[in-house]
Amino acid sequence: MPLLFITRAPLFRTPHTRSFSSIQKMGSTVVNSVTPRLRGVVFDMDGTLTVPVIDFQAMYKQVLGQDMYESIKLKSPSGIDILHHFETWDADKQQRAYQIIADFERLGLERLQIMPGASELCGFLDSRKIRRGLITRNVKSAVDLFHQRFGILFSPALSREFRPYKPDPGPLLHICSAWEMEPSEVIMIGDSLKDDVACGKRAGAFTCLLDETGRYAAPEYATVEHKPDYTVSSLAEVISLLETKFDLAP
Repeated sequence: MPLLFITRAPLFRTPHTRSFSSIQKMGSTVVNSVTPRLRGVVFDMDGTLTVPVIDFQAMYKQVLGQDMYESIKLKSPSGIDILHHFETWDADKQQRAYQIIADFERLGLERLQIMPGASELCGFLDSRKIRRGLITRNVKSAVDLFHQRFGILFSPALSREFRPYKPDPGPLLHICSAWEMEPSEVIMIGDSLKDDVACGKRAGAFTCLLDETGRYAAPEYATVEHKPDYTVSSLAEVISLLETKFDLAP
């Protein structure tokens, strides 16, 4: 069968487009016309499986200081990799930074809520025998609390203690290896361009950006290096996306 030139949708909504079905096409890739097979889904946790409650901007400013925060933000339009920026600091300064982050994360755990649509999506994946994993830059205790509170298990579930962490592709490649799957058979779903989408694209997986408010349609994100294959405004849209775009046969 001859190859066709089609778009695998490195996509963004306009501010008026709210579903994955109306995505603009950007660039072309030579692919086989057969619908790609999907065998596994890997999720981010904070802001994807859980309702965003941590004020990350306030946390970054407290760790970095206002001037450094503004400087880094100008150079990194897709977001700030806070863990990367203080890896070279001296031990005492690193400890203070980790304590600030831990305080913000503890407050987040106290208000932990599951994201609307997460339970239904996981039930759908179970019904189709599709594996599900988790990669987060939060700590293992937060993952354990999520599993205990909501009764939805992810395996493997990799937290900040696993190195290297996102946006390095290592965690996603580790999960693919554990599942004995190719990255091209997996999709990474998350709410961060700099962490989730970058991790997925670097690993060679499909990517889906959860953009509830449409903020990533803003002009400053138009030139980021890693763009998602799909963008949704809620987890409720993901089931239709998977059924439409992928072969879900076990």
